[in-house]
Amino acid sequence: MKIKRILGWIALSIPVVLVAALFVAYWRSDNACGDGGSGFAAGPVGAITYCDYGTAEVLRLERIEKPVPADDQILVKVAAAAVNPLDWHYMRGSPYLMRLMSGLRRPTELRLGVDYSGTVEAVGEKVTRFKPGDAVFGGRTGALAEYVVARADGGVVLKPDNLTFEQAAAVPVAAITALQGLRKAGVQPGEKVLINGASGGVGTFTVQIAKALGAHVTGVCSTRNVELVRSLGADDVIDYKHDDYTTGARQFDVIIDNVGNHPLLANRRALESDGRYILIGGGGPEDGQWIGPMIKPLNALLLRPFISQRMEFMLADLNSEDLTELSELMKAGKVTPVIDRRYPLHETPEAIRYLETGRARGKVIITIDS
Repeated sequence: MKIKRILGWIALSIPVVLVAALFVAYWRSDNACGDGGSGFAAGPVGAITYCDYGTAEVLRLERIEKPVPADDQILVKVAAAAVNPLDWHYMRGSPYLMRLMSGLRRPTELRLGVDYSGTVEAVGEKVTRFKPGDAVFGGRTGALAEYVVARADGGVVLKPDNLTFEQAAAVPVAAITALQGLRKAGVQPGEKVLINGASGGVGTFTVQIAKALGAHVTGVCSTRNVELVRSLGADDVIDYKHDDYTTGARQFDVIIDNVGNHPLLANRRALESDGRYILIGGGGPEDGQWIGPMIKPLNALLLRPFISQRMEFMLADLNSEDLTELSELMKAGKVTPVIDRRYPLHETPEAIRYLETGRARGKVIITIDS
């Protein structure tokens, strides 16, 4: 009886402790912003900052101090940057589950952006891979700024000569996501690959990389984007306003889903018996405030033991090796970034609002004029 009583008290105490821990974490999750300040010392460099979670109105263009590279870092004068759904997720702190890492009450990281391209202005004492004057592109938190520092051994490579700075800035997050998604699916030459959301930032890269791998590519997009997707090399294009790929007779070896607008069981019907489904994105700013797109990966995990197909979720890992592979594809003319719109740095909030509509064709670029 004593053991049962002890186990009972333990079972009751666990949720109490968890709630208390979350309560403490909530009130301790603060940042350096206060009394209307930005949390940064004033300086000559423009950067997009935010002190609170919310819609694009929380973003501000602040003047901050010019960053100084550490021994293993490079200082890059940014020529162009790009916005991604990742940015509005952090800006909004949505889904709320991600706030366990980014700050429960207020964001702990006050800078926004990842994708950038530009020119190396200075290098740390231990850096040998780069020198001042090199044109580079890569990914680094705080990329929506006139200057950014980045580790020389991670997430940054030389820009191909046949790409503009704007095109190079479009690459890191979206193209690596496309490459790693196709790699996770194990796409082989001749396989039938369907790409749902083929005209978006990730989708336009996925179409081109899949073709470079020798796949037979079918893109799914809206009517206005059919010709764009076909021009990227898609063998077939499905206009989702007229046809639903999950109810047709065709089946595919691989589905790369950038939208997540169909149930998993519906996608199963469109897969071969040994097919692979990779969920990369899906959902808008107002969808699933608590766990957002994580519900489908959880469902896929529950389905796995009972189905012959492989259904998985993927998060990209930004690294120099994959950026180098993408650089080679772009040098060879097999992949060309697609740019929809360009905004100056001070109009970043408007760029984020446009991205949140889900109507972007390719990438949305931020031009930096310092």
